[in-house]
Amino acid sequence: MAALSCHFHYTVHKVSKNVITRPFISCSMQPSQSNIKVVINGAAKEIGRAAVIAVTKARGMEVAGAVDSHFVGEDIGKLCDMEEPLEIPIINDLTMVLGSISQSKETGVVVDFTDPSTVYDNVKQATAFGMRSVVYVPRIKLDSVGALSAFCDKASMGCLIAPTLSIGSILLQQAAITASFHYNNAEIVESKANPIDFPSTDAIQISKNLSNLGQIYNREDISTDVVARGQVIGEDGVRVHSMVLPGLPSSTTVYFSGPGEVYSIKHDITDVQSLMPGLLLAIRKVIRLKNLVYGLEKFL
Repeated sequence: MAALSCHFHYTVHKVSKNVITRPFISCSMQPSQSNIKVVINGAAKEIGRAAVIAVTKARGMEVAGAVDSHFVGEDIGKLCDMEEPLEIPIINDLTMVLGSISQSKETGVVVDFTDPSTVYDNVKQATAFGMRSVVYVPRIKLDSVGALSAFCDKASMGCLIAPTLSIGSILLQQAAITASFHYNNAEIVESKANPIDFPSTDAIQISKNLSNLGQIYNREDISTDVVARGQVIGEDGVRVHSMVLPGLPSSTTVYFSGPGEVYSIKHDITDVQSLMPGLLLAIRKVIRLKNLVYGLEKFL
């Protein structure tokens, strides 16, 4: 599709002793920049369906493929309850989808919502077809991250691994790091409606961030080995308390205390839609990367 580009100009006419300027407009057709072709791997999941809708509505990108082992053959637009079908069937073959997109020679990004055991092979396939990858797979192991980093460096191809896509969660982590320099006591309380992934990826990441600052927390805690006191993450005394209560939002609160005061930072997630601004940011940033980046923090 071509874009219409118009410019205003002025011509100068001299009539007797008077100078008259008259505006005129010149227009030309210029080719518009092509959209980023986005493949959603794990498209039938709740977060995958949310991603399809978000990418479809976003400027400068479009859904080019939907991969999943469920609902194979169904139109991804219909599965997402969109007003009109996208005419993109769900396919259980990432290689086939990547092959069809690579022929267009346009910028492509694979968003991976699958499983830690498949991430490395998925990124390798995307790279082989000249496409970048955004990976949001909780519980991915650090050795897998290291292997992917070495692979992407060798291939000079960008990959962004996001432990969280929630911008609010990242801001909470940054605020917790700032607060940690002023308090000697810190504990984390989190909740979810379903008993999965405890401690959560967010809680573990916050604990690691605080533990890397050289601070020892909760020095006066004499109940170190009491199970009811929560799990100590790392060696610096940060405890994590995880609650499972149906009806509660996914929530993370970091508590700090000092003499005469308590400072708390809280972040709630009530819907998967909260992850979509972070996902769109990741897609736009990864196309300029030539190596692996872990986390969205540097782009905020």
